Amino acid sequence: MDTVKTTLRATVFLILTALAVPLQANQGTVLVLGDSLSAAYGVQLEKAWVSLLQQRLANAQLANWQVVNASISGETTDGGLRRLPELLARHAPDVVIIELGGNDGLRGFPPSIIESNLSRLIALSQDAGARPLLVGIRIPPNYGARYTSVFADIYPTLAERFQVPLVPFFLDGIYNRDGMMQRDGIHPTAEAQPRMLDNVWPHLEILLE
Repeated sequence: MDTVKTTLRATVFLILTALAVPLQANQGTVLVLGDSLSAAYGVQLEKAWVSLLQQRLANAQLANWQVVNASISGETTDGGLRRLPELLARHAPDVVIIELGGNDGLRGFPPSIIESNLSRLIALSQDAGARPLLVGIRIPPNYGARYTSVFADIYPTLAERFQVPLVPFFLDGIYNRDGMMQRDGIHPTAEAQPRMLDNVWPHLEILLE
């Protein structure tokens, strides 16, 4: 009889303990598919905007979200297309931040090709059940007014076509500020990284709900 009571008490204790432990929220994954602007080029990794993003998620009580940074310096939209299917299969992200196209523009790739590649990146993400966030970028004016204008228009055009959120210009408030750009005039400094995150955050936050 004592053995039965002991067993019963132990069972009740385990049930009450299980009920007292809050259920863990399902973990979400944000995949960042970018180039050197997201790969911490020229800055310490812990100071880069993607690392700051993970910290902000924790501070915003979104610690159940993890960030996977699949960015590579020098990456193009074509390279991103080759890598994305495997990344989607491996990480099953809920959100994909697409920060590509800058290197294509700097190399003078045809805008039609850049637009086509970005379209496929968005479609692949959506087909995998992820919510894409498109990050707009611009190139220096020395590429000519027509090319720079057509290039810049790619991002809002695709955002409207696919009905996805858009960061209008990743380097807004950065590219023309003292101390915000490295000597090459292309890559932001460590001081600029928080502002880069601020430019992304309002558009990303709505995808995390």
